[in-house]
Amino acid sequence: MTRTARFTLDPAFTVGPVNPRLFGSFVEHLGRCVYTGIFEPGHPTADEAGLRQDVLDLVRELGVTAIRYPGGNFVSGYKWEDSVGPVEERPRRLDLAWHSTESNRFGLSEYIAFLKKVGPQAEPMMAVNLGTRGVAEALELQEYANIAEGTALSELRAAHGDKDPYDIKLWCLGNEMDGPWQTGHKTAEEYGRLAAETARAMRQMDKDVELVACGSSNQSMPTFADWEAKVLTETYDLVDYISLHAYYWPEDGDTGSFLASAVDMESFIENVVATADHIGAKLKSSKKINLSFDEWNVWYLPEWEARAKEFARDEWPEAPRLLEDSYSVTDAVVFGSLLIALLRHADRVTVACLAQLVNVIAPIMTEPGGAAWRQTTFFPFAAAARYGQGEVLDVRVDSPTYQTKKFGETDLLHATAVRAEDGTVTVFAVNRSQTDALPLEVALGALGLTSVAEHSVLADADPEARNTLAEPERVAPHAATGTVLDGGVLKATLEPLSWNVIRLA
Repeated sequence: MTRTARFTLDPAFTVGPVNPRLFGSFVEHLGRCVYTGIFEPGHPTADEAGLRQDVLDLVRELGVTAIRYPGGNFVSGYKWEDSVGPVEERPRRLDLAWHSTESNRFGLSEYIAFLKKVGPQAEPMMAVNLGTRGVAEALELQEYANIAEGTALSELRAAHGDKDPYDIKLWCLGNEMDGPWQTGHKTAEEYGRLAAETARAMRQMDKDVELVACGSSNQSMPTFADWEAKVLTETYDLVDYISLHAYYWPEDGDTGSFLASAVDMESFIENVVATADHIGAKLKSSKKINLSFDEWNVWYLPEWEARAKEFARDEWPEAPRLLEDSYSVTDAVVFGSLLIALLRHADRVTVACLAQLVNVIAPIMTEPGGAAWRQTTFFPFAAAARYGQGEVLDVRVDSPTYQTKKFGETDLLHATAVRAEDGTVTVFAVNRSQTDALPLEVALGALGLTSVAEHSVLADADPEARNTLAEPERVAPHAATGTVLDGGVLKATLEPLSWNVIRLA
């Protein structure tokens, strides 16, 4: 039998408070995320604005907060002016990023209206185009969106039907500008100067804007760390965040390493923190740059790249089916582990965006004219967003290990815990073993906890089980048995290959 994994929780030892923005998401004009995803006039559930009510219900259940828009790679060719005003007058454009045609039927006003219908927790996170455009266009968008009245562009917004400003506080200064695939790709020096000038100008309009500078597209980029250092040297006093993006998939059938993907995510976070703090020290600054992990997910990227080569380059389809990964139980366990990694670094990761929200590598899937359903990854995110609010407790596990090809010796247990304002504690835990249950003991010390309110598990006898249009409820969390709190010690057994939510009252 696998030896018991253990850790101790103490209210005196914490990581930091969870910023609600940690549970953000991402809507890009890519594939069917917007069209036939959140927006489908004529759908049986569509409201007067064309928003699918079945999708809105699931988005609210998911619990997302900040929603990044409109990209992603799409933003580097984005002309915001195309997306405002009377819909029938908006131009159709070629989108170079995803080799598609953009109709602009859904634009800036529709995005803001969508957020309002999601609920008060949904906050805009707007990206500006620093690929093919620059300072002037960013300022024009900021004026249109945020100035109340009395200027040409604020009056234009009112004439378009939105008298009240959008009050967008959180802005991304471009997207993945380190990537050669990006339209308008730049060197670190080129981007750093442009980001600094854009940030300086945007702060002249509103000193309280919050700005995200582009970091590396992933930790394996050849320019990683050097990029962050050069960009932050130019922007350190002008921005609030540096971005991180990371996607994970099983390489060559190596499930063991795939299950340990969060090892890379935690390393990425810690390396960016170290680089940012190094630049802060060089600049003699007491300021700390926080991290915006504004794209993360499981994504079967090699499969997409292989299919992309088959596209007819003379065709520019509108809202094609792109990146519609179907997620298994194994994928959901890895996904849950990535959420744990973000929570474990809540002191510096204060914004995070699951990429993306609907249809495109998403927790929610739809069929045009038909149903909407939850993917397996929906359940870990919804649970974390609901019960992961509060103070993250410092968790240092003593766990049995296993060997991985990519990361060497790795803990079978990956875990964190969050204490809510009312004193209740939620433990989030993943058992990475593909074959064996993992006994768990948690010493609860001075937390004053007396009972187990719930132990929910996402696991399945078939690790490849998934929810589909034909079987939308094939996979769902179930209640664990035998979990007890005795003498200040939580005792539980984590099923093989499982994501666990244990709530203690």
